[in-house]
Amino acid sequence: MKLDESPYQGYLYAYPHKTAYRRLEPRRPLREVWAGERQDALFGYVHLPFCEMRCGFCNLFTRANPPAEQVTEYLAQLRRQATAVRESLSPEAEFAQLAIGGGTPTYLTAPELETLFEIVALAFGEGTRPLSVETSPATATTDRLAVLKQRGTTRISMGVQSFLDSEAHAAGRPQRLSEVMGALEIIRTADVPVLNVDLIYGIDGQTAATWQHSLDEALKWRPEELYLYPLYVRPLTGLGRRTHSRDGWDRQRQELYRQAVEVLTGAGYVQQSMRQFRRAGAPVVDGPDYCCQDDGMVGLGCGARSYTSSLHYSFDYAVSVTEVRAVLDDYLSRPQSDFSYAEIGFDLDHSEQRRRWLLKSLLRREGIDPVAYRSRFGSAHADDFPQLGDLVERGWLSDDRCTLTADGLAQSDAIGPWLVSGPVRDAMGTYVVR
Repeated sequence: MKLDESPYQGYLYAYPHKTAYRRLEPRRPLREVWAGERQDALFGYVHLPFCEMRCGFCNLFTRANPPAEQVTEYLAQLRRQATAVRESLSPEAEFAQLAIGGGTPTYLTAPELETLFEIVALAFGEGTRPLSVETSPATATTDRLAVLKQRGTTRISMGVQSFLDSEAHAAGRPQRLSEVMGALEIIRTADVPVLNVDLIYGIDGQTAATWQHSLDEALKWRPEELYLYPLYVRPLTGLGRRTHSRDGWDRQRQELYRQAVEVLTGAGYVQQSMRQFRRAGAPVVDGPDYCCQDDGMVGLGCGARSYTSSLHYSFDYAVSVTEVRAVLDDYLSRPQSDFSYAEIGFDLDHSEQRRRWLLKSLLRREGIDPVAYRSRFGSAHADDFPQLGDLVERGWLSDDRCTLTADGLAQSDAIGPWLVSGPVRDAMGTYVVR
Protein backbone atom coordinates (compact mmCIF):
# COMPACT_ATOMS: atom_id res chain seq x y z
CA MET A 1 0.00 0.00 0.00
CA LYS A 2 1.18 3.54 -0.78
CA LEU A 3 0.22 6.70 1.03
CA ASP A 4 -0.13 8.55 -2.27
CA GLU A 5 -2.91 6.25 -3.45
CA SER A 6 -6.56 6.70 -2.52
CA PRO A 7 -7.30 7.95 1.01
CA TYR A 8 -9.93 5.19 1.05
CA GLN A 9 -7.92 1.98 0.87
CA GLY A 10 -9.59 0.10 3.71
CA TYR A 11 -11.25 0.37 7.10
CA LEU A 12 -8.89 -1.19 9.65
CA TYR A 13 -11.48 -1.95 12.33
CA ALA A 14 -9.51 -5.02 13.45
CA TYR A 15 -5.93 -6.19 13.06
CA PRO A 16 -5.32 -8.57 11.50
CA HIS A 17 -8.41 -8.83 9.29
CA LYS A 18 -10.19 -12.19 9.12
CA THR A 19 -8.96 -12.66 5.55
CA ALA A 20 -5.50 -13.22 7.09
CA TYR A 21 -6.78 -16.08 9.26
CA ARG A 22 -5.99 -19.67 8.27
CA ARG A 23 -6.98 -23.10 9.54
CA LEU A 24 -5.09 -24.03 12.71
CA GLU A 25 -3.44 -27.44 12.48
CA PRO A 26 -4.06 -28.98 14.90
CA ARG A 27 -6.98 -27.06 16.30
CA ARG A 28 -6.30 -25.46 19.69
CA PRO A 29 -8.17 -26.33 22.90
CA LEU A 30 -9.61 -23.09 24.29
CA ARG A 31 -8.48 -24.04 27.79
CA GLU A 32 -4.90 -23.90 26.54
CA VAL A 33 -5.51 -20.79 24.43
CA TRP A 34 -6.74 -18.83 27.44
CA ALA A 35 -4.42 -20.35 30.05
CA GLY A 36 -2.04 -17.68 31.33
CA GLU A 37 -4.05 -14.84 29.78
CA ARG A 38 -5.45 -11.97 31.79
CA GLN A 39 -9.14 -12.63 32.29
CA ASP A 40 -10.10 -9.89 34.74
CA ALA A 41 -11.39 -7.35 32.18
CA LEU A 42 -12.60 -9.17 29.09
CA PHE A 43 -14.85 -7.97 26.29
CA GLY A 44 -17.81 -10.23 25.52
CA TYR A 45 -19.34 -10.15 22.05
CA VAL A 46 -22.34 -12.02 20.62
CA HIS A 47 -23.00 -12.16 16.88
CA LEU A 48 -26.51 -12.51 15.41
CA PRO A 49 -26.11 -13.17 11.66
CA PHE A 50 -29.65 -12.19 10.65
CA CYS A 51 -31.19 -9.07 9.09
CA GLU A 52 -34.51 -8.11 7.55
CA MET A 53 -32.55 -7.04 4.42
CA ARG A 54 -29.03 -7.15 3.01
CA CYS A 55 -27.88 -3.59 2.29
CA GLY A 56 -26.08 -2.99 -0.98
CA PHE A 57 -22.86 -1.81 0.72
CA CYS A 58 -22.79 -4.56 3.37
CA ASN A 59 -20.01 -7.15 3.46
CA LEU A 60 -20.76 -8.33 6.98
CA PHE A 61 -21.50 -11.94 7.81
CA THR A 62 -25.30 -11.97 7.78
CA ARG A 63 -28.31 -13.62 6.18
CA ALA A 64 -31.48 -11.76 5.26
CA ASN A 65 -34.87 -13.15 6.29
CA PRO A 66 -33.84 -16.64 7.41
CA PRO A 67 -36.49 -19.30 8.06
CA ALA A 68 -37.94 -18.99 11.55
CA GLU A 69 -36.74 -22.45 12.46
CA GLN A 70 -33.15 -21.46 11.67
CA VAL A 71 -33.32 -18.61 14.16
CA THR A 72 -34.55 -21.05 16.81
CA GLU A 73 -31.77 -23.48 15.92
CA TYR A 74 -29.20 -20.70 16.06
CA LEU A 75 -30.20 -19.65 19.57
CA ALA A 76 -30.06 -23.27 20.75
CA GLN A 77 -26.60 -23.71 19.23
CA LEU A 78 -25.46 -20.39 20.68
CA ARG A 79 -26.43 -21.67 24.13
CA ARG A 80 -24.32 -24.79 23.58
CA GLN A 81 -21.38 -22.68 22.47
CA ALA A 82 -21.79 -20.37 25.47
CA THR A 83 -21.60 -23.35 27.82
CA ALA A 84 -18.49 -24.77 26.15
CA VAL A 85 -16.70 -21.43 26.00
CA ARG A 86 -17.47 -20.53 29.61
CA GLU A 87 -16.09 -23.89 30.75
CA SER A 88 -12.88 -23.11 28.84
CA LEU A 89 -12.27 -19.88 30.76
CA SER A 90 -11.06 -19.39 34.29
CA PRO A 91 -13.83 -19.61 36.92
CA GLU A 92 -12.71 -16.11 37.96
CA ALA A 93 -13.03 -14.64 34.47
CA GLU A 94 -14.69 -11.21 34.52
CA PHE A 95 -16.22 -9.23 31.67
CA ALA A 96 -15.86 -5.44 31.73
CA GLN A 97 -17.88 -4.70 28.61
CA LEU A 98 -20.42 -6.45 26.35
CA ALA A 99 -21.76 -5.94 22.84
CA ILE A 100 -24.35 -7.66 20.70
CA GLY A 101 -24.00 -7.09 16.98
CA GLY A 102 -24.48 -8.69 13.63
CA GLY A 103 -26.40 -8.66 11.47
CA THR A 104 -29.20 -7.03 13.39
CA PRO A 105 -29.74 -8.41 16.92
CA THR A 106 -33.21 -6.86 17.08
CA TYR A 107 -34.22 -8.99 14.11
CA LEU A 108 -35.12 -11.33 16.97
CA THR A 109 -38.59 -11.00 18.46
CA ALA A 110 -38.93 -9.74 22.03
CA PRO A 111 -39.25 -13.31 23.44
CA GLU A 112 -36.24 -14.39 21.38
CA LEU A 113 -34.27 -11.44 22.76
CA GLU A 114 -35.11 -12.64 26.28
CA THR A 115 -33.64 -16.02 25.33
CA LEU A 116 -30.58 -14.30 23.92
CA PHE A 117 -29.97 -12.41 27.16
CA GLU A 118 -30.21 -15.68 29.11
CA ILE A 119 -27.40 -16.96 26.89
CA VAL A 120 -25.39 -13.77 27.45
CA ALA A 121 -25.65 -14.27 31.21
CA LEU A 122 -24.65 -17.92 30.86
CA ALA A 123 -21.51 -17.00 28.95
CA PHE A 124 -20.48 -13.73 30.54
CA GLY A 125 -22.11 -13.78 33.95
CA GLU A 126 -24.65 -11.51 35.59
CA GLY A 127 -24.02 -7.95 36.66
CA THR A 128 -24.21 -4.38 35.45
CA ARG A 129 -21.71 -3.55 32.72
CA PRO A 130 -21.65 -1.34 29.65
CA LEU A 131 -23.72 -3.11 26.99
CA SER A 132 -24.07 -1.98 23.38
CA VAL A 133 -26.71 -3.41 21.02
CA GLU A 134 -27.19 -2.74 17.31
CA THR A 135 -30.62 -2.17 15.81
CA SER A 136 -32.27 -1.01 12.60
CA PRO A 137 -35.21 1.31 11.86
CA ALA A 138 -37.50 -1.57 10.96
CA THR A 139 -36.75 -3.61 14.09
CA ALA A 140 -36.48 -0.91 16.78
CA THR A 141 -39.97 -1.64 18.06
CA THR A 142 -41.37 -0.75 21.47
CA ASP A 143 -41.49 -4.34 22.76
CA ARG A 144 -37.92 -5.08 21.66
CA LEU A 145 -36.59 -1.84 23.14
CA ALA A 146 -38.33 -2.67 26.41
CA VAL A 147 -36.34 -5.90 26.62
CA LEU A 148 -33.07 -4.09 25.87
CA LYS A 149 -33.80 -1.47 28.52
CA GLN A 150 -34.83 -4.03 31.13
CA ARG A 151 -31.67 -6.05 30.47
CA GLY A 152 -29.39 -3.10 31.13
CA THR A 153 -28.48 -1.91 27.65
CA THR A 154 -26.46 1.30 27.94
CA ARG A 155 -25.90 2.05 24.24
CA ILE A 156 -28.02 1.51 21.14
CA SER A 157 -26.53 1.96 17.69
CA MET A 158 -28.74 2.36 14.64
CA GLY A 159 -27.70 2.56 11.03
CA VAL A 160 -29.70 5.32 9.38
CA GLN A 161 -27.14 6.05 6.61
CA SER A 162 -29.22 8.89 5.12
CA PHE A 163 -32.31 10.90 6.06
CA LEU A 164 -33.34 10.95 2.40
CA ASP A 165 -35.09 7.89 1.03
CA SER A 166 -33.58 8.42 -2.41
CA GLU A 167 -30.04 8.30 -1.04
CA ALA A 168 -30.74 5.30 1.16
CA HIS A 169 -32.10 3.48 -1.89
CA ALA A 170 -29.04 4.49 -3.94
CA ALA A 171 -26.88 2.85 -1.26
CA GLY A 172 -28.94 -0.33 -1.60
CA ARG A 173 -30.97 0.21 1.58
CA PRO A 174 -34.74 0.20 0.90
CA GLN A 175 -35.89 2.04 4.03
CA ARG A 176 -38.54 4.70 4.62
CA LEU A 177 -37.93 7.96 6.45
CA SER A 178 -41.13 7.55 8.45
CA GLU A 179 -39.75 4.28 9.79
CA VAL A 180 -36.46 5.96 10.73
CA MET A 181 -38.19 8.78 12.61
CA GLY A 182 -40.49 6.38 14.41
CA ALA A 183 -37.55 4.23 15.51
CA LEU A 184 -35.61 7.22 16.81
CA GLU A 185 -38.65 8.32 18.81
CA ILE A 186 -38.99 4.85 20.35
CA ILE A 187 -35.28 4.71 21.25
CA ARG A 188 -35.36 8.14 22.88
CA THR A 189 -38.51 7.22 24.80
CA ALA A 190 -36.75 4.08 26.08
CA ASP A 191 -34.22 6.41 27.72
CA VAL A 192 -31.13 4.33 27.01
CA PRO A 193 -28.11 6.47 28.04
CA VAL A 194 -26.33 6.51 24.68
CA LEU A 195 -27.79 6.65 21.19
CA ASN A 196 -25.43 6.28 18.26
CA VAL A 197 -26.53 7.09 14.70
CA ASP A 198 -24.57 5.83 11.68
CA LEU A 199 -24.48 7.92 8.50
CA ILE A 200 -22.77 7.26 5.15
CA TYR A 201 -21.16 9.77 2.80
CA GLY A 202 -20.13 9.27 -0.81
CA ILE A 203 -23.48 7.85 -1.99
CA ASP A 204 -24.28 8.25 -5.66
CA GLY A 205 -26.14 11.54 -6.17
CA GLN A 206 -25.26 12.87 -2.73
CA THR A 207 -24.30 16.55 -2.58
CA ALA A 208 -23.04 18.94 0.06
CA ALA A 209 -26.63 20.14 0.50
CA THR A 210 -28.16 16.67 0.92
CA TRP A 211 -25.32 15.64 3.26
CA GLN A 212 -25.99 18.77 5.31
CA HIS A 213 -29.64 17.77 5.48
CA SER A 214 -28.77 14.36 6.95
CA LEU A 215 -26.37 15.90 9.46
CA ASP A 216 -28.98 18.45 10.52
CA GLU A 217 -31.70 15.82 10.90
CA ALA A 218 -29.41 13.62 12.97
CA LEU A 219 -28.44 16.51 15.22
CA LYS A 220 -32.10 17.23 16.00
CA TRP A 221 -32.11 14.00 18.03
CA ARG A 222 -28.98 15.04 19.95
CA PRO A 223 -27.39 11.58 19.69
CA GLU A 224 -24.61 11.02 22.18
CA GLU A 225 -22.53 9.55 19.36
CA LEU A 226 -22.39 9.74 15.58
CA TYR A 227 -20.41 7.43 13.34
CA LEU A 228 -19.77 8.69 9.82
CA TYR A 229 -18.71 6.06 7.29
CA PRO A 230 -17.30 6.70 3.82
CA LEU A 231 -19.08 4.49 1.33
CA TYR A 232 -17.04 1.52 0.14
CA VAL A 233 -18.05 -0.68 -2.77
CA ARG A 234 -16.70 -4.14 -2.06
CA PRO A 235 -16.68 -7.39 -4.06
CA LEU A 236 -19.72 -9.68 -3.79
CA THR A 237 -21.92 -6.99 -2.23
CA GLY A 238 -25.06 -5.64 -3.90
CA LEU A 239 -23.31 -2.43 -4.96
CA GLY A 240 -20.23 -4.36 -5.99
CA ARG A 241 -22.25 -6.36 -8.51
CA ARG A 242 -23.54 -3.23 -10.21
CA THR A 243 -20.65 -0.85 -9.69
CA HIS A 244 -19.78 1.78 -12.23
CA SER A 245 -17.21 4.51 -12.71
CA ARG A 246 -17.13 7.13 -9.97
CA ASP A 247 -14.92 9.91 -11.29
CA GLY A 248 -13.86 12.28 -8.54
CA TRP A 249 -15.23 9.98 -5.84
CA ASP A 250 -12.21 10.36 -3.52
CA ARG A 251 -12.42 14.13 -3.75
CA GLN A 252 -16.15 14.05 -3.06
CA ARG A 253 -15.75 11.86 0.01
CA GLN A 254 -12.93 14.03 1.37
CA GLU A 255 -15.02 17.18 0.90
CA LEU A 256 -18.06 15.65 2.60
CA TYR A 257 -15.89 14.38 5.44
CA ARG A 258 -14.42 17.82 6.08
CA GLN A 259 -17.88 19.36 5.90
CA ALA A 260 -19.09 16.93 8.57
CA VAL A 261 -16.11 17.60 10.85
CA GLU A 262 -16.85 21.32 10.71
CA VAL A 263 -20.58 20.86 11.29
CA LEU A 264 -20.27 18.41 14.16
CA THR A 265 -17.44 20.12 16.02
CA GLY A 266 -19.41 23.35 15.66
CA ALA A 267 -22.40 21.58 17.23
CA GLY A 268 -20.36 20.55 20.27
CA TYR A 269 -19.14 17.10 19.25
CA VAL A 270 -15.60 15.88 19.92
CA GLN A 271 -13.96 13.85 17.19
CA GLN A 272 -12.68 10.54 18.57
CA SER A 273 -11.48 9.01 15.31
CA MET A 274 -12.05 9.42 11.60
CA ARG A 275 -15.50 7.89 12.07
CA GLN A 276 -16.56 8.51 15.67
CA PHE A 277 -17.88 11.78 17.10
CA ARG A 278 -19.07 12.07 20.70
CA ARG A 279 -21.19 14.89 22.05
CA ALA A 280 -19.31 16.91 24.65
CA GLY A 281 -20.64 16.16 28.12
CA ALA A 282 -22.50 13.03 27.01
CA PRO A 283 -22.24 10.01 29.31
CA VAL A 284 -19.31 7.72 28.57
CA VAL A 285 -20.51 4.16 29.02
CA ASP A 286 -17.41 2.33 27.77
CA GLY A 287 -15.99 0.08 30.45
CA PRO A 288 -13.18 1.95 32.24
CA ASP A 289 -11.43 -1.33 33.02
CA TYR A 290 -11.28 -2.59 29.42
CA CYS A 291 -8.54 -1.65 26.95
CA CYS A 292 -8.67 -3.27 23.52
CA GLN A 293 -4.88 -2.98 23.21
CA ASP A 294 -4.27 -5.02 26.36
CA ASP A 295 -7.34 -7.11 27.16
CA GLY A 296 -8.91 -10.07 25.42
CA MET A 297 -12.23 -10.59 23.67
CA VAL A 298 -14.50 -13.63 23.76
CA GLY A 299 -16.90 -13.94 20.84
CA LEU A 300 -19.98 -16.14 20.47
CA GLY A 301 -21.73 -16.94 17.20
CA CYS A 302 -20.51 -18.01 13.80
CA GLY A 303 -19.55 -14.49 12.71
CA ALA A 304 -17.73 -13.52 15.89
CA ARG A 305 -14.00 -13.34 16.41
CA SER A 306 -12.10 -13.74 19.66
CA TYR A 307 -8.62 -12.73 20.63
CA THR A 308 -5.96 -13.27 23.24
CA SER A 309 -2.63 -11.46 23.30
CA SER A 310 -1.12 -13.90 20.78
CA LEU A 311 -4.00 -15.63 18.95
CA HIS A 312 -7.00 -14.25 17.09
CA TYR A 313 -9.57 -16.84 16.05
CA SER A 314 -13.07 -17.24 14.62
CA PHE A 315 -15.16 -19.42 12.35
CA ASP A 316 -14.76 -19.22 8.58
CA TYR A 317 -15.28 -15.90 6.82
CA ALA A 318 -17.64 -15.30 3.90
CA VAL A 319 -19.48 -12.47 2.13
CA SER A 320 -21.57 -13.97 -0.68
CA VAL A 321 -25.07 -15.20 0.12
CA THR A 322 -24.28 -18.80 -0.82
CA GLU A 323 -21.11 -19.01 1.24
CA VAL A 324 -22.62 -17.28 4.26
CA ARG A 325 -25.38 -19.87 4.29
CA ALA A 326 -22.80 -22.66 4.01
CA VAL A 327 -20.83 -21.35 7.01
CA LEU A 328 -24.04 -20.88 8.98
CA ASP A 329 -25.18 -24.43 8.17
CA ASP A 330 -21.79 -25.73 9.28
CA TYR A 331 -22.07 -23.84 12.58
CA LEU A 332 -25.55 -25.24 13.22
CA SER A 333 -24.40 -28.81 12.55
CA ARG A 334 -21.50 -28.74 15.04
CA PRO A 335 -21.47 -30.95 18.16
CA GLN A 336 -21.07 -28.97 21.37
CA SER A 337 -17.55 -30.36 21.85
CA ASP A 338 -16.34 -28.44 18.76
CA PHE A 339 -16.93 -25.15 20.56
CA SER A 340 -14.14 -25.95 23.00
CA TYR A 341 -11.57 -25.44 20.23
CA ALA A 342 -10.18 -22.67 18.04
CA GLU A 343 -10.04 -23.91 14.45
CA ILE A 344 -9.35 -20.87 12.26
CA GLY A 345 -7.09 -18.03 13.33
CA PHE A 346 -3.86 -16.07 13.21
CA ASP A 347 -0.87 -16.31 15.56
CA LEU A 348 0.57 -12.91 16.48
CA ASP A 349 4.30 -13.01 17.17
CA HIS A 350 5.93 -10.22 19.19
CA SER A 351 6.30 -8.04 16.11
CA GLU A 352 2.61 -8.37 15.18
CA GLN A 353 1.56 -7.71 18.79
CA ARG A 354 3.50 -4.43 18.71
CA ARG A 355 1.96 -3.51 15.38
CA ARG A 356 -1.58 -4.24 16.51
CA TRP A 357 -1.08 -2.14 19.66
CA LEU A 358 0.28 0.71 17.55
CA LEU A 359 -2.58 0.62 15.04
CA LYS A 360 -5.34 0.36 17.64
CA SER A 361 -3.88 3.45 19.34
CA LEU A 362 -2.70 5.58 16.44
CA LEU A 363 -6.03 5.72 14.61
CA ARG A 364 -7.75 7.17 17.68
CA ARG A 365 -7.73 10.85 18.64
CA GLU A 366 -5.85 10.21 21.88
CA GLY A 367 -3.11 8.43 19.96
CA ILE A 368 -0.23 6.40 21.34
CA ASP A 369 0.67 6.32 25.02
CA PRO A 370 4.48 5.96 24.79
CA VAL A 371 4.84 5.08 28.47
CA ALA A 372 2.26 2.27 28.20
CA TYR A 373 3.90 1.01 25.01
CA ARG A 374 7.35 0.86 26.61
CA SER A 375 5.93 -0.79 29.72
CA ARG A 376 4.26 -3.44 27.58
CA PHE A 377 7.03 -4.12 25.06
CA GLY A 378 10.23 -2.77 26.61
CA SER A 379 11.02 -0.47 23.68
CA ALA A 380 9.99 2.85 22.17
CA HIS A 381 7.28 2.82 19.51
CA ALA A 382 9.19 5.39 17.43
CA ASP A 383 12.22 3.05 17.33
CA ASP A 384 10.11 0.01 16.48
CA PHE A 385 8.28 1.85 13.67
CA PRO A 386 10.70 4.35 12.09
CA GLN A 387 8.34 4.65 9.08
CA LEU A 388 6.19 6.92 11.25
CA GLY A 389 8.64 9.64 10.26
CA ASP A 390 7.03 9.62 6.81
CA LEU A 391 3.74 10.66 8.40
CA VAL A 392 5.45 13.46 10.32
CA GLU A 393 6.96 14.79 7.09
CA ARG A 394 3.52 14.86 5.47
CA GLY A 395 2.02 16.76 8.38
CA TRP A 396 -0.19 13.81 9.29
CA LEU A 397 1.49 12.96 12.60
CA SER A 398 2.68 15.13 15.48
CA ASP A 399 6.40 15.64 15.96
CA ASP A 400 6.43 13.31 18.96
CA ARG A 401 4.95 10.59 16.68
CA CYS A 402 2.08 9.94 19.08
CA THR A 403 -1.07 11.57 17.67
CA LEU A 404 -2.45 12.10 14.19
CA THR A 405 -3.10 15.66 13.10
CA ALA A 406 -6.50 16.67 11.69
CA ASP A 407 -5.16 15.94 8.19
CA GLY A 408 -3.83 12.61 9.45
CA LEU A 409 -7.19 11.55 10.86
CA ALA A 410 -8.71 12.27 7.45
CA GLN A 411 -6.19 9.82 5.96
CA SER A 412 -6.84 7.02 8.47
CA ASP A 413 -8.06 4.62 5.78
CA ALA A 414 -4.74 5.01 3.98
CA ILE A 415 -2.48 5.04 7.04
CA GLY A 416 -3.98 1.88 8.52
CA PRO A 417 -3.46 -0.32 5.43
CA TRP A 418 0.00 1.25 4.89
CA LEU A 419 1.09 0.02 8.33
CA VAL A 420 -0.13 -3.55 7.80
CA SER A 421 2.80 -5.97 7.98
CA GLY A 422 4.10 -7.86 4.96
CA PRO A 423 3.01 -11.30 6.26
CA VAL A 424 -0.51 -10.09 7.03
CA ARG A 425 -0.78 -8.31 3.68
CA ASP A 426 0.39 -11.44 1.87
CA ALA A 427 -2.17 -13.59 3.70
CA MET A 428 -4.96 -11.15 2.93
CA GLY A 429 -3.85 -10.92 -0.69
CA THR A 430 -4.01 -14.69 -1.24
CA TYR A 431 -7.40 -15.06 0.43
CA VAL A 432 -10.24 -15.76 -2.00
CA VAL A 433 -13.25 -13.76 -0.83
CA ARG A 434 -16.31 -16.02 -1.02
